Amino acid sequence: MDAQITNALRIGNDHGVTKPSREEALAAVRTLIAWSGDNPDREGLKDTPKRVVDAYSEWFEGYDADPAKELSRTFEDVQGYDDMVLLRDIEVESHCEHHMAPFLGKAYVAYMPTAKVVGISKIARVVEIFSKRLQTQETLTQEITKALEDNLSPAGVAVLIDAEHQCMTTRGVHHRHVSTITTRFTGAFKENPALVERFLKLAKG
Repeated sequence: MDAQITNALRIGNDHGVTKPSREEALAAVRTLIAWSGDNPDREGLKDTPKRVVDAYSEWFEGYDADPAKELSRTFEDVQGYDDMVLLRDIEVESHCEHHMAPFLGKAYVAYMPTAKVVGISKIARVVEIFSKRLQTQETLTQEITKALEDNLSPAGVAVLIDAEHQCMTTRGVHHRHVSTITTRFTGAFKENPALVERFLKLAKG
């Protein structure tokens, strides 16, 4: 799993795959429309390939962003603060890498600063960057944790994600309103059950 996470932390499209042209992407959408049984040239579908490609550019813009860059500007004047910094209810909008169906939910992220802190908006941005890639929720949880550990050197990190997967609600077993919860605790959080309990209480409070 560590190799998978390290690879996912790499920025851009540096995954050994040449990115197709926009024209190739448009043609692929037209093919899918035809394969679904409809006519890509009918009035209501003529502009659909363009809209789909534009949507994909937005949904997967995380491949062109660098989480390390977001966390690079830190502040050392923390006046001795060494307790938990927690962000609640960060929107998660991602896509399952198995079916390319959305999974939507919330992330709760905390860290214990040592000598430096980072702007809180940057943590939300890191969640957004990793979310806007093809993902599993388990890997997403670990990627966020590792980015904070690698760039902030905190005493500990805690991440909880609570999301509903449309690959489960709109296909397959068709079970609605089932949420998946994943967690990751490192350092002080992993060593101190009372700290984990306080994180969970504050996160869901």
